[in-house]
Amino acid sequence: MKVAVIGAGGIADCHIHGYQKLSDVEVVAVSDHNVNRARQKADECGAYHAFNHYEDILELDEVEAVSICTWNNSHAEIAIQALKAGKHVLVEKPLCVNLEEAARIEQAVKESRKILQVGFVRRHGTNAKVLKRFIDNGELGEIYYGKATCTRRIGNPGGWFADKLRAGGGPVMDLGVHMIDLCWYLMGRPKLTSVVGNTYHKLGNRSNIEHLSFYQTADYDPNVNSVEDMANAMLRFDNGASLLVDVSFSLHQKENQLAACLYGDKGGAELEPELHIITEKHNTILNITPQIDHPSFDFENAFNNEIAHFVKSCRYEEAPISPVSDGVEVMKMLVGIYESARQRREIRFDKQEVMG
Repeated sequence: MKVAVIGAGGIADCHIHGYQKLSDVEVVAVSDHNVNRARQKADECGAYHAFNHYEDILELDEVEAVSICTWNNSHAEIAIQALKAGKHVLVEKPLCVNLEEAARIEQAVKESRKILQVGFVRRHGTNAKVLKRFIDNGELGEIYYGKATCTRRIGNPGGWFADKLRAGGGPVMDLGVHMIDLCWYLMGRPKLTSVVGNTYHKLGNRSNIEHLSFYQTADYDPNVNSVEDMANAMLRFDNGASLLVDVSFSLHQKENQLAACLYGDKGGAELEPELHIITEKHNTILNITPQIDHPSFDFENAFNNEIAHFVKSCRYEEAPISPVSDGVEVMKMLVGIYESARQRREIRFDKQEVMG
């Protein structure tokens, strides 16, 4: 199977390495708006095509599938064109940046009858896969509440991450999408009914901070930052369950925080910072610690699992666990947070409200 990677930024390495783990898959082309970067990445992975424009990749008959690793605001255009060209698609999260784009992508998938997998990589982590097995066997019972936190005190990467036009938003789009999807997926993917969200622009990218290093993209510009610092939200679903989430790039807190918790009527679980299951037996509360190699999210292994699953899906050996419909539903949640914050009110999806 011959594949291509569109976009040669940092996340492209995760896709390429995943493909390289598979003996019967070959990366044959890389494209990037910076053709020199595309050539460098192609040389590194042994691809014999390097292009400045993704359209050149789509004209290659030998390419069966593509990974889209570009700015968020280009996901929809590239995914739709790739599907029309008869390619299977793995698109990095988020699916796109608004609901109109999401609907167009979903329609393109239906018309093309090709596979589109959304890059919800945390579903493929060992801790998530183990917990899902417990959930599927009823160990937590009815999951009625979830809580997710991914807050950085000084973690605005800058570059396109800080540019609302390209990213579609800040920590909600970059961090929130992972935490929301992870909990929602394990909660059984109930339908969204309403969102109450708040966003804050108080601290900026904190480029003034000295003596404390933080990750910066190659094109970091301290003068560019049009995304929110922090957001929080309550999501409600048609089965009565709710999910509380907070995320940040910049926040006055002692240290970065990462947590994902689920609560059911038979048991609960902490997925992050590491996997624990809480239940009770014989009138005694039990804290259960699964003995696994990766109790926290295992980044590299999860990407390898995701890529392997995508390839099997393209061969119709497995059904995608993150199909386009999931990407659309999560996009409703992300857009709902921003719209609720903008209008300062609850946004109802069960009443088919029009997003601004």
